[in-house]
Amino acid sequence: MNGIVDALGGVWNSVLDVTSKLVIPDWGSLIGLLPMFLLVGVIGPLVTLLVLAWLFYFVVKPRTHVTFEEGPRAAPVGPDGRPDFPVGEPYCLNHALVYPSGQTRCPIDGELLSVVCPKCRLGRPAEIDTCGNCGLVLKIVPRARSLRPAGPPPGGAASA
Repeated sequence: MNGIVDALGGVWNSVLDVTSKLVIPDWGSLIGLLPMFLLVGVIGPLVTLLVLAWLFYFVVKPRTHVTFEEGPRAAPVGPDGRPDFPVGEPYCLNHALVYPSGQTRCPIDGELLSVVCPKCRLGRPAEIDTCGNCGLVLKIVPRARSLRPAGPPPGGAASA
């Protein structure tokens, strides 16, 4: 009987030895793997979340809507109901149109376009590049396309 108890005790000890190898870890090797655990468990998810947030912003970010301004445009109307022509840009008084820089004649009726001097606010023909009043040289050369908003001004008709 003693032999059976010793045999069972030996089997039980070998089962405990195998189980202890599986259950009780080798702390030295686990500490050596700690940088890998940090990389996979902490830094990896943070980088993934940052990339996902960046992609989400890239997809739904607000975009500006602009159109290219080509050709003449209607002059804005002032509070008195008369056209308010911008300074330094050629305009046709007969048709209340503002033309791109560089044009000197109205393509509709062939009349000379006018321009308002930005310095002294005196009007003159667009062909003349020097103001007769203040001497400012306003060379009207074609410039790159100007951009303007595609929709109505902020606030809509209520602000107008």
